[in-house]
Amino acid sequence: MAGGVGSRFWPLSRTSYPKQFIDILGTGQSLIQQTYNRFKSLVPTQNFLVVTNAAYKDLVLEQLPELKSEQVLLEPFMRNTAPCIAYANKKIALQNPDAKIIVSPADHLVLDVPEFHSIIKRGLAFVAQKESLLTLGINPSRPDTGYGYIQKEENEISEELFKVKRFTEKPDLEKAKFFVESGEFFWNSGIFLWSLESINNAFEKYLPEINHLFEKGKTNFNSPKETDAIQEIYTNCENISIDYGVMEKADNVYVLAADFGWSDLGTWGSLYANSKKDENNNAVMGENVFLNETQNCIINVPSKKIVIAQGLEDYILVESEDMLLICKKEEEQRIKEFTQKAKNKLGDDIA
Repeated sequence: MAGGVGSRFWPLSRTSYPKQFIDILGTGQSLIQQTYNRFKSLVPTQNFLVVTNAAYKDLVLEQLPELKSEQVLLEPFMRNTAPCIAYANKKIALQNPDAKIIVSPADHLVLDVPEFHSIIKRGLAFVAQKESLLTLGINPSRPDTGYGYIQKEENEISEELFKVKRFTEKPDLEKAKFFVESGEFFWNSGIFLWSLESINNAFEKYLPEINHLFEKGKTNFNSPKETDAIQEIYTNCENISIDYGVMEKADNVYVLAADFGWSDLGTWGSLYANSKKDENNNAVMGENVFLNETQNCIINVPSKKIVIAQGLEDYILVESEDMLLICKKEEEQRIKEFTQKAKNKLGDDIA
């Protein structure tokens, strides 16, 4: 899934070039390239599908040149994750009705790839022998309010596999602390595994309108009429997440506990947490940054930009093209609010 705009990473991530296509960690690979390479040893190249906004087709094919054009499914506009997954399901059904499917965001971080591979293989084995909807749950390391949480049932299937009791969207700090201390909750990674049959049954039961739209339209898939068919489907399609539309309602949802160095890299704070720090706990991306009496900051500037900073503590300082963001780390959830004020005055181009 590669259709997001990464607005919380403004100004580095822009609508025209969002975060999944950026080498935001300074590794030499964009996040979507890292995701593709992470799965490449598990999934044949011809079995990849990337669902993204129509505006990003060329970016996907430029960054993932091993894929063919028909492997990039184009959404005319955003309708959240349920329609995105429904679209891929119907395309997969035309190729292999017995498929087992891994659904993954394109912009997440995984540090322990061998352990990730091991977890995915265990998950695929489970969904192959049981009609189920499986999500990967991350063992929480802190009471983070930026993640959704999954509560497990008391009776375990195995040491790491549980039936899901309930999902909880991003909690306040007090609830997050309780969740972590209880030992009953995992972070919701947004990575899912299931058989095509299981997820299609779930759509028929819990999102019948969306399922009907795609089922009706799939007669035009893999033909010159597909673009028009998808335009009509998305125009009439509900904007809803797979979590809310299916996972929170289904009675065959399981969670596989995992610990492979995961982050959704959803905020500058999460990037800071996963970046190397200097002796003053600053995470610096830029070749000519000179800091004085500055600590606990994240600074991301173009390589040729010379930056001299003094007296900063717990700040985000990011420059991209002709835009500069300076914001307290504790206020980063308000970045959307700040950029909206600028958009109201300067127009949508700044986003």
